[in-house]
Amino acid sequence: MVLKGPKGDSPAARVAALPAGVQSRFLQGLGPKDLELVLAAATHRQLFANSVVTTQDQPADRFFLLTRGRARHFFMTENGRKTLLHWLIPGDVFGGAAFMIDARKDLVSTETVEASSVLVWDRPAIRGIAARHPRVAENALLIAYEYMTWYIADHVSLTSHSAGERLAHVLIRLSDVMGRTVPGGVEIDATNEELANAANITPFTASRLLNKWQREHAVEKHRGKLLVRSPGRLLPKAV
Repeated sequence: MVLKGPKGDSPAARVAALPAGVQSRFLQGLGPKDLELVLAAATHRQLFANSVVTTQDQPADRFFLLTRGRARHFFMTENGRKTLLHWLIPGDVFGGAAFMIDARKDLVSTETVEASSVLVWDRPAIRGIAARHPRVAENALLIAYEYMTWYIADHVSLTSHSAGERLAHVLIRLSDVMGRTVPGGVEIDATNEELANAANITPFTASRLLNKWQREHAVEKHRGKLLVRSPGRLLPKAV
């Protein structure tokens, strides 16, 4: 992991680290003074693109709030396959196992997909904050509940949806989470291999479906990028 502290890091800089307009469910419900105390206990760090920030099966000794950039969770299988799980945007948190009363290991790895910045709390700090600010602990439980909801939906999709439906759901989700609005639609940075991995289909199947949707003018493929022109056309024709 590459963590680089910016010049002039201070409690005030940490409070200002979250860009205007970016909301974090982790900080919801905190009054101004409590919010300042929580953020002042963190360290503001900058990360290079493609940095592995947390590693599965390693001690969960830090908790992170993404303030800029993009990141994602992934899991390495026993045979060395990298499985993409969940994308993160500014305001999202990761490293939640650091909240546990007993020391735990991270269940998944987290990597940046572009240059990013985070607020970082070590395990004693975040556990102390949770004890002093019950709303923080409640917010963390809500986020954990939402992750479980996402996991159930993903598992149901894997067991009951077609390959086309799964890939369509991935494209729609990525458009919402990390898409950039451009003339003609929403652009996302993702390769065929990444999309196939996220949808749990083969790259060949992903390429075939994307080519089909491109002929139908629902998407437009570019090298390492995909323009989603009409998300509404994906699901009805994905079966």
